Amino acid sequence: MTYREQLMQYIEKKYKAAPEYLWMRFPDYAVFRHADNGKWFGLVMNVSKEKLGLDGHETVDILNVKLPDPLLAEMLMQQPGYFRGYHISRGNWISILLDGSVPMEDIGRWLEESYLTTASRQKKQKLRPPKEWLVPSNPKFYDIIQAFEDADEIDWKQGAGIKKGDTVFMYVGAPVSAILYQCKVTETDIPFAYDDGNVHMKAIMKIKLQKKYEPDRFTFQKLKEEYGIYAVRGPRSVPPSLSDDLKG
Repeated sequence: MTYREQLMQYIEKKYKAAPEYLWMRFPDYAVFRHADNGKWFGLVMNVSKEKLGLDGHETVDILNVKLPDPLLAEMLMQQPGYFRGYHISRGNWISILLDGSVPMEDIGRWLEESYLTTASRQKKQKLRPPKEWLVPSNPKFYDIIQAFEDADEIDWKQGAGIKKGDTVFMYVGAPVSAILYQCKVTETDIPFAYDDGNVHMKAIMKIKLQKKYEPDRFTFQKLKEEYGIYAVRGPRSVPPSLSDDLKG
C-alpha cells in the first residue's frame, strides 16, 4: 500500500471525510473538507518533482495542509519533505511529500492541526482540549461558601467558551478576595433564564468541587504581585505559573 493510500484510509476513518475529486483535468486530486462549513483541511495531489523545486520529472504524491502559525509553516519548510503550499501558497498552507521523507506520525500531526485550524467555531470549541479558567464569584449576590458546605456540585452561570471537562478556579470577591475552590465542569449549556438587574443568565453549568484552598493562600494581592492578575471581572485563562501552583 502506498503512502497516499494509507493516508486516505486514515483520513476517512478518523475524520469521516470522503475524498472529493473536483477537477476533470486532475482526476487524482482529492479534496477533504469539513461537513459543516465546507472548508478544506487536506488536499492530496500528484505533481512532478520539478514543480516542487526538486530534481527529476517523475510524479510524486503530496498532501497540502493549513497550519495555524506562519512561523511554524516557515520552520517546517526548512526541513526535508516540506514545501510551500503547491497552488495554495497563501494562508499558511504547506505541501508534505508522501514518499517516506516525512514519517506518517508527523503527517498525522500536521493533518490534525489543519483540521482544527479550518474547523468551524462550534467544532473548534468541541474539539479543543480541556482548559483552565479563573472565574469570579461575588458574595453580594451568591454565598458560594455556604453552597459548597451544603453540596459538592452546584449550578453556576455559564461562562462563554467554557465546556464540559474544563477546570474552573473560583475566585471569591471581597471581603474574601482570594481563590478558594478548584472545580470540574460536569455539564454545560443548561437553559436558564434569569435577570434581577444585577445578574443576567441565559444558561448555567454544573461545577463539582475537587479542591479547597485556604483564604490566605491565593489572595488578590498575591495574584497581582506574583502572577500579574490585576482584575477578575469575568472568566479568564489561568497563567501557566499560577496553574502549576494551584495544582501543586
